[in-house]
Amino acid sequence: MDRRVFLSLPVAAALTARDLEADVAIIGASTGGCAAALAALRNGLRVIMTEETDWIGGQLTSQAVPPDEHPWIESFGGTQTYRRYRNLVRDYYRDHYPLTASVRANAQFNPGGGSVSKLTHEPPISLAVLRGLLQPYLSAGSLILLLNRKPVAADVTGDRIGAVAVRAPGGALQTIQAKYFIDGTEMGDLLPLTKCEYVVGFEPRKDTGEPSAPATYQPQNQQSFTVCFAVDHHPGEDHRIDRPAEYAFWRDYVPNLKPVNWPDKLLSWKMSNPQTLAERAVYFDPTEDASQPGKLNLWIYRRIARKLHFEPGFLRSDITLVNWPQNDYWLGNLIDVPAAEAAKHLERGRQLSLSLLYWMQTDAPRPDGKQGWPGLRIRPDITGTSDGLAKYPYIRESRRIKAEFTVVEQHVSTKIRQQEGKGDTAEVFADSVGVGSYRIDLHPSSGGDNYIDVSSLPFQIPLGALLPVRLENLIPACKNLGTTHITNGCYRLHPVEWNIGESAGMLVAEALRLNTAPRAIRKDKKLLADFQAKLTAQGIEIAWPKVSAR
Repeated sequence: MDRRVFLSLPVAAALTARDLEADVAIIGASTGGCAAALAALRNGLRVIMTEETDWIGGQLTSQAVPPDEHPWIESFGGTQTYRRYRNLVRDYYRDHYPLTASVRANAQFNPGGGSVSKLTHEPPISLAVLRGLLQPYLSAGSLILLLNRKPVAADVTGDRIGAVAVRAPGGALQTIQAKYFIDGTEMGDLLPLTKCEYVVGFEPRKDTGEPSAPATYQPQNQQSFTVCFAVDHHPGEDHRIDRPAEYAFWRDYVPNLKPVNWPDKLLSWKMSNPQTLAERAVYFDPTEDASQPGKLNLWIYRRIARKLHFEPGFLRSDITLVNWPQNDYWLGNLIDVPAAEAAKHLERGRQLSLSLLYWMQTDAPRPDGKQGWPGLRIRPDITGTSDGLAKYPYIRESRRIKAEFTVVEQHVSTKIRQQEGKGDTAEVFADSVGVGSYRIDLHPSSGGDNYIDVSSLPFQIPLGALLPVRLENLIPACKNLGTTHITNGCYRLHPVEWNIGESAGMLVAEALRLNTAPRAIRKDKKLLADFQAKLTAQGIEIAWPKVSAR
């Protein structure tokens, strides 16, 4: 292998670890990366998977985000392996936790009873389940898993990637050679390293035709990211953290968003309604077990452990996950900015989350007229970190490949499809390799946009969106597929990312079996039909029954 690309790195002298080789290298053990690995492994491939943190699972684990899902996920609209994962989460609670008899008997119980999803649960449970799914392949030696590895360089000849270098703890580089590379990173990190054509930020209307797009390209207009954390509540105890360094700034910060501004300071119980941008009726009360009629209690929203689901005395308190509008960070970006700038914004995002916690503990107005909940306690054991903040920020928007086919707003918007007389279904893609459903949900952005929240129809995942316009052996596994800033808003959620990754893994397996390029499979009707039949046979749905819009 030509090592010149690696030898040009300042750290080349640290190249001491042995080189590795496999059929497919999955760089990034995100939710989609893990699904890609499982698909590739069950289809007989040798896999190397790397991960920047020490937890696999991405959104589900290191980012500490309970699943966001559509209302039919228990029955259809997701892959068979995703439903198996969900069932294993529940089985883990049945096997290891003292559930009440009624909860144990409920086949579809929700561990946290959170309102955002039917499976709000603790991130370490997802970690255990995902590790369990991969363990047989680790034991067999068909999977090599490298944690705490960040991709830093790539060897590319023409339109093919020959190898990727990852930096190990201590600075040593490992060179990974493979026939195919799957980008399972949260921010599409392989795209610039491999010179893959990509887009980031908000595309202009002239390129996409999207009604919600701006007139000019805004590459640095990206969705906010969030540093999540978990808390429980112990009345009469004092668990206040030290005052964060940036607390004064965040306590007084008033957003400046368009076209309608935030209704109050960011650290308040007033916020924009995503769909109308009017003030949304929310409140916070950790002493309540449910939300009041017509209002959202943020304590319940992403609750990941409900005390009443366990035998009396087991949990002293509910546990809730804080991923709210109040800790969305939009004052700068992590993607395609200098490393020092990205580090600055990540730290400011961490400061925002710590300031939100401190504000809730000390200054937040309570329904009883008092201020602050000093009994709120951050839970480092839930996130696996010393400070209680998630290992990795929740990334809503990635770099996205310039793809053979790009999904745009017109393909999925309920309003546009109905106006154009195209019925009550999203665009039907002949090359579908999966399905998903979620509203186009764009959080406030670094370009100063308030929510962009658009009703969308249950949609398909086109194979063309997984194919870069040039590179032959790079496949995206998560939010880095061929969508736009707008359609990323409905393709970015947990079951969709899982489906993208799983189909990516199967695509590589099929291309290697046929000794042909993935784009050739899409172009040949018979090869495409055979591939779709294999997807279906392995539990991947590629079409929707008739259901309503989101």
